[in-house]
Amino acid sequence: MKALQIVFQGVVYLSILGLPAQKESFKSTSVTQIIENGCQKKEEDTRLTIYPAPPNEIRSRDYKVEVNGKSVDIYLAEIATIKNRPAWTLNPKDVGGPYSFCYFDFSGEVTIKVTSLNKPLDHLVVRPLSSGIKPDIDGNTATFTIRKPCKLSIEPTGRLEPLLIFANPLEIDPPEKGDPNVIYFGPGLHKPEKIRLSTGQTLYIAGGAIVKAGVDASGDNIKIMGRGILCGNDWEWRKGPGNMIGLRNASKVIIEDIILRGAWSWTIPMYNCDSVKITNIKLVCSKNPNDDGINPCNSQSVYIRDCFIRTDDDCIAMKGIKRGSNNDNIEDIIVEDCILWSDRARVFLLGHESRASFMRDITLRDLDIIHFNMSPFLLEPGEEMSIENVFVENVRLYADYPKQSGERTFELIRLKPTINQYMKRQVPGKISKVHFKNIALTGKKKEGWYPIWIVGADTDHMVTDITLENINWFGQVLDKNATQVKIDGNTKNIQFIDSKNK
Repeated sequence: MKALQIVFQGVVYLSILGLPAQKESFKSTSVTQIIENGCQKKEEDTRLTIYPAPPNEIRSRDYKVEVNGKSVDIYLAEIATIKNRPAWTLNPKDVGGPYSFCYFDFSGEVTIKVTSLNKPLDHLVVRPLSSGIKPDIDGNTATFTIRKPCKLSIEPTGRLEPLLIFANPLEIDPPEKGDPNVIYFGPGLHKPEKIRLSTGQTLYIAGGAIVKAGVDASGDNIKIMGRGILCGNDWEWRKGPGNMIGLRNASKVIIEDIILRGAWSWTIPMYNCDSVKITNIKLVCSKNPNDDGINPCNSQSVYIRDCFIRTDDDCIAMKGIKRGSNNDNIEDIIVEDCILWSDRARVFLLGHESRASFMRDITLRDLDIIHFNMSPFLLEPGEEMSIENVFVENVRLYADYPKQSGERTFELIRLKPTINQYMKRQVPGKISKVHFKNIALTGKKKEGWYPIWIVGADTDHMVTDITLENINWFGQVLDKNATQVKIDGNTKNIQFIDSKNK
């Protein structure tokens, strides 16, 4: 058996050819001096961990990535692959082929060099724009430096076939292999198909691992973690084993750091759950329709932070599908510091398929919506459900009008109690106490697209106490008289505020 020795800074890393390589960890010997508050301070040493892909994994042929001169494996995520597709689904001709992604861990400062193997970089954009990254371009190579963990979309041609880069913080204290409460998958390819977690158990997917399975979790104190990939590519639309991660009657759940690829249906639904924390996960989906990203259903105290979500369907859909728990309401939901991308549907959908009494105390803040299609904020309660106490703040959106939209136009914000095909009782709901603040829509204006529409259903199902503060629509701060604002009947106390120009 042949072996390849990797030597760096005097440390030897061993990879047996034909077997999964172990992660490669590098430490820089240079230390940067910086000045802070008049005092000299040492910046953190640069540390870098690269995880080789399993030997049989098909790599991207669109890009090459180096971090501090070290090559990083690039994976593929499929898009719009269903057979005999219905007319309402994504057309592969409109969305391009598979897109690329890679990941690594680091601290300190690293320099990333991206080479495009098939496309020029004349019109390269790095999203989100809030990252402030403007790479140096030399031919078909882009180079830039990062000093903190981030998630980036490298886009030579907009949303078509980008490269996603997931730069993680260093992993700290991963669980021990052999722990009886840990289901452990090390580097390499694994096909368990179905994984079941119960109280006190941890699922760990190591960097360099690909686990082809669906996960069911019920109970208390459950963790799903690691740097590797939970993969649904083997299953066609609606034919996979449950959901990629399905939570039912679970409490005190942590899901962190992993990548989820190619969901066949809803990616992470949770039913009758409370105290769920989801951080730094990356969803690289849009392989199939109906692949909603994260769906809190009849659940409370859900915290979603620092995630990247790309889906065909809704990125985050909150639903009150009544299932007879002690508390069927959807309450105390926070989504913050996330990057969101929906290829076909909504970004946030609140109210469909809902029979709970309340959906309330919801905070959505500090978000970058880098690509979208339908209304990014759609609140449509039915069956007497009340949506209330919703606060949306500091959201940046980019409009690029994907081809699959056709001639139909969509709203930026739609607040509309409604009746639809998902409802058992054909009665609308109501909306109150919703505040949008510092919402900035950029891109290119297009006639009729992305207005604001607020309308109640009747005097018993109204939309009331709505505040829209600093709504910047392609450079124009909107007020109630703007042509892009439509306020119809059965509404009360709708106010627009331009607090930045007071």
